[in-house]
Amino acid sequence: MIQNIPEVKLGIVAVSRDCFPVTLSEKRRKAVVEECKRLGIDIFEAKTTVENENDVLKALDELKSADVNALVVYLGNFGPEGPETMLAQKFNGPSMFVAAAEETQENLFDGRGDAYCGMLNASYNIGLRKLNPYIPEYPVGDSSEVANMIAHFVDVARVVIGVKNLKIFSFGPRPQDFLACNAPIKPLYDLGIEIMENSELDLFEAFNNHKDDPRIPEIVKQMQDELGTGNKHPGILPKLAQYELTLMDWYEKYRGSCKFAIFANKCWPAFQTQFGFVPCYVNARLASKGIPVACEVDIYGALSEYIVTLATQLPATILDINNTVPKDMYEANKDKFKDYKPTDLFMGFHCGNTPICHMKYAEMRYQLIMHRLLEPDKEPDITRGTLEGAIKPGEITIFRLQSTADCLLRSYVAQGEVIDVDPRSFGGIGVFAIKEMGRFYRYVLIQKRFPHHTAVAFKHVGKVLFDAMKMLGVDDISFNQPANMLYKDENPFK
Repeated sequence: MIQNIPEVKLGIVAVSRDCFPVTLSEKRRKAVVEECKRLGIDIFEAKTTVENENDVLKALDELKSADVNALVVYLGNFGPEGPETMLAQKFNGPSMFVAAAEETQENLFDGRGDAYCGMLNASYNIGLRKLNPYIPEYPVGDSSEVANMIAHFVDVARVVIGVKNLKIFSFGPRPQDFLACNAPIKPLYDLGIEIMENSELDLFEAFNNHKDDPRIPEIVKQMQDELGTGNKHPGILPKLAQYELTLMDWYEKYRGSCKFAIFANKCWPAFQTQFGFVPCYVNARLASKGIPVACEVDIYGALSEYIVTLATQLPATILDINNTVPKDMYEANKDKFKDYKPTDLFMGFHCGNTPICHMKYAEMRYQLIMHRLLEPDKEPDITRGTLEGAIKPGEITIFRLQSTADCLLRSYVAQGEVIDVDPRSFGGIGVFAIKEMGRFYRYVLIQKRFPHHTAVAFKHVGKVLFDAMKMLGVDDISFNQPANMLYKDENPFK
């Protein structure tokens, strides 16, 4: 069961400029609420309509009493730009500004609200107060259109709320061989994230303190039931269960003031020689619960995976943007690749950390690369613990949030799919297809210095992620949306 994500409690407050009829704003607000109910959106309707600063205080009291954590500021008419933006400024959570369209040509005297005009003044005052609310691409509509904009805002708000209430636990120094994982952590504090960095010894001590934990057999039974016939190394399950309990107890004990938490852990090569297994399957199981555990102390990778989980409310994974698709594989499966070019394709791979719900088939195996290094010519022992197999075909979105060396935040979003082609390799792996991936690879991933890890959402949520990054104040966002692909011979990802 997915957990570790916030519940969005929406509230809507109508605003009205005092020279316009307040009843117009209230009538339009009620119509929006009715449309939200029709779409299954739970939204609290504040009865205070904001015309002045005193109304702002009354509305905030209403919202607080209803435990609202995401606010829709609704311009039912022109609206008072000072009080309405003060409302968003004093509200403790993400906010959205949206405006009412005129309903009919038959009532453009007493029934005209001029909210189209009012959004311009609102935007100016938003700038004066240095606010960063969500404003839809075209933020003016009738009640049905506004309700659909609010539905999108729910997903965006969930990302913002989750990030603002997050703690990241890391274990071990970030690896020398993956300098990309050594990005500065100062921007995490700018986002409102707490971070608790620990040594591998802290983790090792906690793990050893869980030896013979009476809960281990129960976790082993869960693993056996989940793996079924894919349980190829049953002897390693007690150690994996001990490790899972270690992380979950740490999660409960050290979240402190934060509501949510994730992990970025050192996972090789000393991990295998000291702990006696690879942690991949446990990482997959925690990701299934909404608690990502990124490999190689990739703090921004863990955050990216969590953001994807917030956007979709589904388990996510972190993969390497790993290798090209061989030409003979492309030729042998042309019917499945449809109109994708070879440069649109790559293989997404990691040792074995993808949740089993996203696997076409899955088996408990051993990590081949580490086995070559740590126990060559021996039966696998300390390298057991991966969850391997082909990733299910279907929609995907790849995403990464990363700090540059000078502490700027950059992110990318690209949508595509996993193709139903046998990857014919090891690890948790799939054949990925993204339109214009070749140019995206060159002009975003390489040009903007992104590392090899990407978070994978098993759903198309590019617009949600793009809008959430804007609300979080990310400095540079690259999105492979179709509008960016009009000019074939130019770089569309500026």
